Amino acid sequence: MSDAVPELVAEAYDPHAVQDTWLPVWDELDLNRAGRRPGAPKKYVLDMFPYPSGDLHMGHAEAFGIGDVVARYWMRRGFDVLHPMGWDSFGLPAENAAIKRDAHPAEWTYANIETQAESFRRYAISFDWSTRLHTSDPEYYRWTQWLFLRFLERGLAYRKNSSVNWCPQDQTVLANEQVVGGRCERCGAEVTKRELTQWYFKITEYADRLLDDMSLLEGSWPDRVLLMQKNWIGRSTGAHVDFRVGDRTVTVFTTRPDTLYGATFFVVAADAPLADELVTAEQREAFEAYRADVRKLSDIDRQSTDRPKTGVSLGVTAINPLNGEELQVFAADYVLADYGTGAIMAVPAHDQRDLDFARAFDLPVRVVVDTGDPDPAETGIATAGDGVLVNSGPLDGLPKAEAIARAVEVLRERGTGEEAVNYRLRDWLLSRQRFWGAPIPVIHCPVHGEVPVPDDQLPVRLPSDMKGADLQPKGQSPLASNEAWVNTTCPICHGPAKRDTDTMDTFVDSSWYFLRYCSPDYEGGPFDPEAVREWMPVAQYVGGVEHAILHLLYSRFFTKVLHDLGMVDFVEPFSALMNQGQVILNGSAMSKSTGNLVELGQELAAYGVDAVRLSMVFAGPPEDDIDWADVSPTGSVKWLARVVRLATDVAALSGDGRDAAVDKAVAKTVDEVTRLTESHRLNVSVARFMELTNVMRKSVDSTAPAGSLREGVEALAVMLSCYAPYTAEEVWSRLGHDVRAGDSVHDTLWPTADPALLVDDSVTCVVQVAGKVRDKLEVPPGISEDDLRAQALASRKVQELLAGREPRTVIVRAPKLVNVVPG
Repeated sequence: MSDAVPELVAEAYDPHAVQDTWLPVWDELDLNRAGRRPGAPKKYVLDMFPYPSGDLHMGHAEAFGIGDVVARYWMRRGFDVLHPMGWDSFGLPAENAAIKRDAHPAEWTYANIETQAESFRRYAISFDWSTRLHTSDPEYYRWTQWLFLRFLERGLAYRKNSSVNWCPQDQTVLANEQVVGGRCERCGAEVTKRELTQWYFKITEYADRLLDDMSLLEGSWPDRVLLMQKNWIGRSTGAHVDFRVGDRTVTVFTTRPDTLYGATFFVVAADAPLADELVTAEQREAFEAYRADVRKLSDIDRQSTDRPKTGVSLGVTAINPLNGEELQVFAADYVLADYGTGAIMAVPAHDQRDLDFARAFDLPVRVVVDTGDPDPAETGIATAGDGVLVNSGPLDGLPKAEAIARAVEVLRERGTGEEAVNYRLRDWLLSRQRFWGAPIPVIHCPVHGEVPVPDDQLPVRLPSDMKGADLQPKGQSPLASNEAWVNTTCPICHGPAKRDTDTMDTFVDSSWYFLRYCSPDYEGGPFDPEAVREWMPVAQYVGGVEHAILHLLYSRFFTKVLHDLGMVDFVEPFSALMNQGQVILNGSAMSKSTGNLVELGQELAAYGVDAVRLSMVFAGPPEDDIDWADVSPTGSVKWLARVVRLATDVAALSGDGRDAAVDKAVAKTVDEVTRLTESHRLNVSVARFMELTNVMRKSVDSTAPAGSLREGVEALAVMLSCYAPYTAEEVWSRLGHDVRAGDSVHDTLWPTADPALLVDDSVTCVVQVAGKVRDKLEVPPGISEDDLRAQALASRKVQELLAGREPRTVIVRAPKLVNVVPG
């Protein structure tokens, strides 16, 4: 790591003194408030809001620094920019901290928020602080609850009993998206299964729209994010096929109905209700023992290709609807209850998991697609490729696509199947058995069942008298133990009733916060429709790729529902998305437990805000990881000091002299940095600033044309204001601008480049002889091929090499290349 600010640099440029000078001035000027530019075009720039887990860290410094460059740039371009700020302040860390400290979660939460707010202020992020919100404020979660009730009215929120992911450490359920590698994404505990009655949002009803509307995001969202969402939704087309099992019909989904003749057994998910309904009395004891073992496994474990295949016979058979064969029916762990119908036809020759099961239970393997590969029964390797159908009756000889269509046609004719679409996506499990979240606004009445809390009784507030041990997880929500809170009256019959004791997943809070920012004090609804029409959708969203599935997918779902409710007139919330990389150290993620850590506060104390911000941006493209071990904030400090000295020297010059070279360098830098910033090549922009600084420093030390240099340094200060706001203001002030009177660099428009200065007077033409560079000529950009050929052949160096011979060929690519091939 680099040393602190060098002493000689500090004498000319003290970053901390600069910060102390301008921060209170900016507070007075209130330059970042949205709406202060009436009539200007609007642009909404949004950073993914943080969780208040402590003070800011290096990851915050990178993510919010990048977003701030974008926001400040559009302010400089004359836009009325909304750049809001708030906190995603519900969640388990606060609850766990409260248990440890014998306190209410609000104490820890709001103390951390104040710490972060002050750090963000000193880090000079251009937030409009009047937009500030916290999702744990009753004024906010009142509307989270209100939105839940609108979903409930529309049939998009519902409650059911099902097998759910259970974290034994956090003592709460998890959505499928919150289970990573079979473990809780929060605490790392191994996830198990439980049967619980839970609340869900019917996101599956929007699966097709979530997929199809990705076309609106192509080119403005990272391709990998769109691919991750597409794979998570997992739309697949195929057929529903009806099998007779005893006196009932069991339907399965398959993407390959053409392989029905290859089905040699039938599998039901061991934890599916269907398995319990089908099992014979003779097999029940073995089945129940097996099911108990399966419930200890995570879905990830069950689908692992490395695990030995296990199962148990249910003692019944299924009838293949195409060939009438009887197939043994098994319960097994590799089929999941919530995929399709929870049952599959097993075609072992062409599916590896089915083949592994068939070999484990000595079941037949029948090839029905000739792929040209060896027999799977002998090799143990299923042949999943395309080919021609064999051993398949009326499908024999057909290629895959035709065979699928013909199989569906036969099933439809016989009344035993039809075309179908299936999705990997499951409904969003949103209820949590923890305290620090928005209470679900439903009352359970013994007479009227589930009764919504009336809108005029919202918010359903969390009790303020619970803390410490009261919040300890006990397998149900801590709220269930607070009888004074739980016991209430039914809004319909006014008889005794109980509140729902679960709270909402915090991703519900973050699925609409961007709308609330448009009118954070609005009391007539979750947001002012007119304000949302003015600002939304978000023009640029900045945040980590780790939110690709959870937050981003849920926000898209919420927006589509609100569109259908007539509350917004757009279907996608974020027009453009930029993902930043991680800040790592010595090739690994930073971690307190391993000691592989750099504290942001220490870096800011050593180098100042601008040097850290500049180093973050200069280290590489925004989407790349930054290894802080390879970064030199000292280099940034030295360059910023050079810029300040340059401004000081230029301010001392008199006259209005011009220097064409300086004017041209400034114009080209403005033109290029404009394009670079808009394309988010921020690191290259910084390199161009450094090059321009060198040009102007040399000019100061030689001809010192005051007019060109003053305009050049002013242009540099305005552009730099997006990247190093304190230093840019210091430069602006040293050039004579009265910042305290309102003449701030942060209220100055982006410089423009004179098009005439962007045209080169001459270009360098490379002259090759026999493919080797022998000379370079300065020629006009518009030179003709004939004139360039003549100048190249007239070159003394070319004449010497030709030695009087005529060239065999002269290749001319005006104005930059001539290649002479000797005769």
